[in-house]
Amino acid sequence: MIEKNKPEIWGGIECTLNRIGDRYCNQLEYSGHVSRPEDIERFAELGFKTLRYPALWSLAAPQSLDDIDWTWIDERFGKLRDCDITPITGFMHHGSGPRYTSLLDDDLPKKLAYFAGKFAERFPWVEKFTPINEPLTTARFSGLYGIWYPHEKSDFAFLKMLLNQCRAIILAMREIMKITPKAQLIQTEDLGKVFTTPKLQYQADFENERRWLTWDLLCGNVDEKHALWDYLLWAGIKASELHWFLNSSLQPEIIGVNYYVTSERFLDRRIRKYPNEMRGGNGHHAYVDTEAVRVLKTISGFGEIVREAYDRYEISVAVTEVHLGCTREEQMRWLDEAWKTAILLKSDGVDIRAITSWALLGSHHWNCLLQEENGYYESGAFDIGTGILKETAIAKMLRALLKKGEYNHPVLKNSGWWREHSSSFIENNFTKKLSHQIYIDSTMNTGLSTETQTILITGASGTLGRAFKKICDMRGLKTIFTSREDLDIADSQAVEKFLDETNPWAIINTAGYVRVDDAETEERTCYRENTLGNIILADMAKRRSIRFMTFSSDLVFDGEQDTPYVETDIPSPLNIYGRSKFRAERCVTQILPEALIIRTSAFFGPWDNHNFLKVMIREVSQGNLFFAADDAIVSPTYVPDLVNAALDAFLDEEKGILHLANVGEISWYDFAQRAAQILGLDTGLIIPRNTADFSLRAKRPRYTVLKSEKRTLMPTLENALERFTAEQKSETKNFQKLFSQAA
Repeated sequence: MIEKNKPEIWGGIECTLNRIGDRYCNQLEYSGHVSRPEDIERFAELGFKTLRYPALWSLAAPQSLDDIDWTWIDERFGKLRDCDITPITGFMHHGSGPRYTSLLDDDLPKKLAYFAGKFAERFPWVEKFTPINEPLTTARFSGLYGIWYPHEKSDFAFLKMLLNQCRAIILAMREIMKITPKAQLIQTEDLGKVFTTPKLQYQADFENERRWLTWDLLCGNVDEKHALWDYLLWAGIKASELHWFLNSSLQPEIIGVNYYVTSERFLDRRIRKYPNEMRGGNGHHAYVDTEAVRVLKTISGFGEIVREAYDRYEISVAVTEVHLGCTREEQMRWLDEAWKTAILLKSDGVDIRAITSWALLGSHHWNCLLQEENGYYESGAFDIGTGILKETAIAKMLRALLKKGEYNHPVLKNSGWWREHSSSFIENNFTKKLSHQIYIDSTMNTGLSTETQTILITGASGTLGRAFKKICDMRGLKTIFTSREDLDIADSQAVEKFLDETNPWAIINTAGYVRVDDAETEERTCYRENTLGNIILADMAKRRSIRFMTFSSDLVFDGEQDTPYVETDIPSPLNIYGRSKFRAERCVTQILPEALIIRTSAFFGPWDNHNFLKVMIREVSQGNLFFAADDAIVSPTYVPDLVNAALDAFLDEEKGILHLANVGEISWYDFAQRAAQILGLDTGLIIPRNTADFSLRAKRPRYTVLKSEKRTLMPTLENALERFTAEQKSETKNFQKLFSQAA
């Protein structure tokens, strides 16, 4: 168990239920938790003793407070109690309440208080509450920016919504305390900071004061001496409304800081450096409000933000949301930084009670602030993409932290991208001109080691190997890459010697024989590179207790079925290449059951000039005919998506066979047609043919679409194709221009 002198680790599930127009966005439905009570048992298995958990007013009483259906809440809170988990209960999470109220409704506080009282009568054993999550943040998005219902855009609407929510919190807690006198308020808010240059310092000062309003109101700190008193009256708030909080204050037991990598902002007057859609202002000056992490050399981090909150209120603090929508190792680094910083803060005298692993089930559509259901999913401790909870590397990390208070992994030796970041919008020396300098206190360093361990990646000269090199560099994964000239993976002595010298913590094999038709006459070479090489690498990985991942192919199937192949379908290859891959799969699985073997299909991508689409673009751009099979159905795989998904699965310690391909199926001919249409090329130059017309030496299956039963689906083929063609458009135009000049 975690030592008593260390903070606790809480958990939480994304439970936003908010309204946009007449559409309700329900994260509990998106994640499937609404119908999976057994999830709570999985949380308990990880070691959680405290969870931020919803009892949402809008779900329990959608039509009327006279008709509250407690069925769902009864079952869930019963399970929490059975699992010995303490809930921190929330009634509204970024919502405006049921249809019979809104954030502008003067009766909202009384209505929520009534619901809270009824909850307390039913669950008198529940003592910790966050009645409304992030009131100020919700008020900004609903009343100042018009993004969420009721879609207002004024200072008055923003402040009215904020005051209504804060009043509702106080009244709700009063009703709860009538039943449960020991009830505690844990009040959350997104807490960041705003930076700028001297010209806009007045705006930054205003926003940096505004960020405290939720807690200031609850604590009774907003009086005539408050820095924003005049602003509040100017916006239309009555002094009597503010005096109510002075007379009815309710100090939180714990200040809940929700801090994200994008919580800190930078106001930049140099609007020409940014896209038009990012430009805005305050009526006096035009500027762009962007993420500080994308502009400045560094951000404050958990240490400085939490210390500010603690020093301002002298109230216990918890980090109530720790989540990063990013690649797996960066999610791990963000959690690691939060945990290590909390320990340092605790040892330095800050009363920090806990950090909270947020979005245990992941979150949906937050990349567009829930404005559309765009299919975007960020996994958390669990990946629920297939509808079944599957542990990610975050879950394994949490299990260790919850039980031992520490966790070590090679990827944590590197700091996160927010620490390594170099600006994409701004000169590196521009931060010297800032009137506010961001700094990291020397006592708040995260203890990250500069010593790193490497991943050995073979096949550096191939399409997949080159993609791994680019993406591993982007993801801060230290790697050693070898080509055939550097390392013959089918030579056991050479492999052993190389591993002795480099001592990697993992091996990813992207090397192999890829010439499908030549394999029919070069069978021995094909088996040596595809089968023997994998056998040797798997054996070495087993003997050294290191992780191993390798790649197989859709060509292990005979194409006789008409539905996508999943991991449990029986292979039956038609050609030498497919048989070499299938034999490698069987041998690797027998030698090292923990190995990850990824089957994939039909590469296309931006970084090599020999894949199907690149060849088509080149030929059609020159006015040449391009022939493509219209009777072979595949699931094309965008190489950047493949590499990122493979790395995440590898870090999650996935094992066995895994299918990774973009979602969708298409013939080679239609694939070429669709890409040409998007790029504005002459589709008439693309000619359909039967596979038999190509006189290929190796027999090809007619249908090899891949689908996974094990993990979150990769992006759709259409989405991947749009991203690929967006990168190709300028290149294609330049190529066509050069060709026309030469002609």
